[in-house]
Amino acid sequence: MVKPSSLFNPISARNRRASLRALLVLVVDGAIAVVCFWLAMMLRFDGELIEPYRSTLVAFAALLVFVRALASFLFRLHRWSFRFSGLADGARVAMAGLAGTGIFLGVFFLIRESGPPRSVVVLELLLSTTMMAAVRFSPRLAGIYASDWTLSHKDGKLRTVIVGAGSAGDMLLRDLQRSASHSYQVIGFVDDDPSKHSHVVGGKSILGRVDDLPGIVRNFRIDQVLIAIPRLDGRRIREILSTCADLKLRFKILPVSFIYLHQRAAAAAMQDLAPEDLLPREPVRFVETGDRVSLAGRVALVTGAAGSIGSEICEQLLRAGIGRIVMVDMNENGLYLALRRLERVYPQTSMKLEVADIRDAHRIETLFARERPDDVFHAAAHKHVPLMEDSPCEAVKNNILGTRHVARAADSSGAERFVYISTDKAVRPTSVMGASKRMGEELVRSMDRRSSTRFCAVRFGNVLGSAGSVVPLFQEQISRGGPVTVTHPDVRRYFMTISEAVALVLTAAYHDYGEMCVLDMGEQIRIVDLAKHMITMVGLVPEVDIVIEFSGLRPGEKLSEELMTEEEERTRRATDKILVADCPSPIEGIDARIDQLAVAAGAEDPPRVIALLEGILPSYSSFSQDSAPTTWHDATDSSAKSA
Repeated sequence: MVKPSSLFNPISARNRRASLRALLVLVVDGAIAVVCFWLAMMLRFDGELIEPYRSTLVAFAALLVFVRALASFLFRLHRWSFRFSGLADGARVAMAGLAGTGIFLGVFFLIRESGPPRSVVVLELLLSTTMMAAVRFSPRLAGIYASDWTLSHKDGKLRTVIVGAGSAGDMLLRDLQRSASHSYQVIGFVDDDPSKHSHVVGGKSILGRVDDLPGIVRNFRIDQVLIAIPRLDGRRIREILSTCADLKLRFKILPVSFIYLHQRAAAAAMQDLAPEDLLPREPVRFVETGDRVSLAGRVALVTGAAGSIGSEICEQLLRAGIGRIVMVDMNENGLYLALRRLERVYPQTSMKLEVADIRDAHRIETLFARERPDDVFHAAAHKHVPLMEDSPCEAVKNNILGTRHVARAADSSGAERFVYISTDKAVRPTSVMGASKRMGEELVRSMDRRSSTRFCAVRFGNVLGSAGSVVPLFQEQISRGGPVTVTHPDVRRYFMTISEAVALVLTAAYHDYGEMCVLDMGEQIRIVDLAKHMITMVGLVPEVDIVIEFSGLRPGEKLSEELMTEEEERTRRATDKILVADCPSPIEGIDARIDQLAVAAGAEDPPRVIALLEGILPSYSSFSQDSAPTTWHDATDSSAKSA
């Protein structure tokens, strides 16, 4: 009995349609062979066949139909993709044509019979191959022209220029030409390679150099720029944005990962140009630098696991195959959301949440004694510079005392390594936050000298997109229509992405480079330039559509940051894009000094806390507590720490 469900099987139906389509293609190839053979005979004999070829024409044609169909089958020309055919497919057509002609001549050689004249064989080969290629490629060409015509008459079309006429640009154009379901009407390319100028790629001209973009945009009324150079230097991107700042363009770019994801369509990979694309270096990835590390079976404990840095540490550890993670934070809602996000991607990995305050020494000691972590990543900290200027006692309790609690617990529980996340603001600090992080560094270095646990500090600059950082603030201000507030026109900062900041942390941790590691972050970026570039990236003109206002330096804020002190600079060495410094001996009697800070902070005595910090850290120079009140709407300076 036939089951009702078998009367119509979608898969069987698709297979039948595919088989009929393949058979039709073979029939067309046979018809092409007949027509081209007849044309070749007519051309050879001036339109009138002579004997013996007149009587053998049908036999020759029948044999040719068979060998052409056989060659098409052998080279899988019957399974042709009319939409996605390319150069390699064209080569298959040529090889099938040669193979068919070779088989045709081989038959006559084996039966020792004379075949058609050699000139007819050559003419038929050229005509048949050309016709088979035309039949296969003409639908795609027609689709391209139809797509261009549709886009040229489409409401809301974006006249587009592609930056980069290389393989990625060519792939992007071909992806766009296959469909009219987007709004990009590609006008042409720009490329800095002089050898490509005056060339045509995919039917689109190379209009000039990248530096010619402003003139090209005006002459061709360009609305959108697609950057098809996945590893274009951040400095070059900033130059492009600067030259196009008054043109109201929108920008998209192929991500760096595109070069590793060839199965993904270039058009689908395009993403809006983002602030991280402006960074002046290639990112560091733990999956590349950490491939010698085996994390299977290890237990990692991460403080501040609900924050930007802490949650990224958890994710990259899971990606690298960590055995189990203990996620610690005071923010229970943030912990829960982070767990849900990570469980969706890594459902087989053991993750445990612990709501704990690092200022509670007994709670932290108990937690470590129970979990016995192998690796500890201390990312919990108060990070906001102006807020900590107003609350120095809280900075001491959390950033200094909390760090000591976690470090001592790691030591007593027998952890193998402890990684302390620091900031460039700890170098010659001018803020309470920076001074508290410097004290954390000194504590960690002191612990490293008297503990079997390997302690190290990892220092880096600002993180793009972290909670409380300048990028989301600028984005929110731009979305409101401005103004964008910057403290000072000459303020400069080092920047890095969250992912590469964490890659640095993990690389430094598991390769045990030394007690003080710093990412080689290249050049600093002016905050006002970052603001202008972010305005330009959304198609607006700085100082015309969005005003930039300067509010003045705030308490504890520097014009520029440093990554190392002079002593550290003299001893630094570079490994895997990480600078490792041999630091001088840590502060003598640091535990007693921290005890003094604890007493002052517990008594809520900010002047005493400031005085003690200045006495402990000769390089620390505080701002006057009588300075003007802090304004919070222009927070353009925050550290790289996860709260």
